[in-house]
Amino acid sequence: MGFVKEFKEFAFKGNVLDLAVGVIIGAAFSAIVKSFVDDIITPLLLNPALEKANVKDIAELSWGGVKYGNFLSSVISFLIVAFVLFLLIKGINSLNKKPKEKEAPAAPVITEDQKLLMEIRDLLKAKNNL
Repeated sequence: MGFVKEFKEFAFKGNVLDLAVGVIIGAAFSAIVKSFVDDIITPLLLNPALEKANVKDIAELSWGGVKYGNFLSSVISFLIVAFVLFLLIKGINSLNKKPKEKEAPAAPVITEDQKLLMEIRDLLKAKNNL
């Protein structure tokens, strides 16, 4: 029974569920980025380069029998995802940044116990100096 309870606590912790949601959203975002690269970036920016290479599709790019077009498309997709995540994290960090404090920190408040201890200390010092 202990094993099942431990597994249940592990599986339903907030971090595990957050990770699962992140993976699902990441997969959906990956599909969006792939569509962006294949349907927008490639036709607008890469088509002139592809036409010079006498290629209609990026997947047909090859050099000495090595087809590198799909790899190039994946690299572009990665760079877009990395840039978007950079902007996202930068925005989150700016929201979490604490404003700089212009005022000097206030002096610590001394409690009654601390005052009594300070008086005892001073009395003992005075007694030892006599």
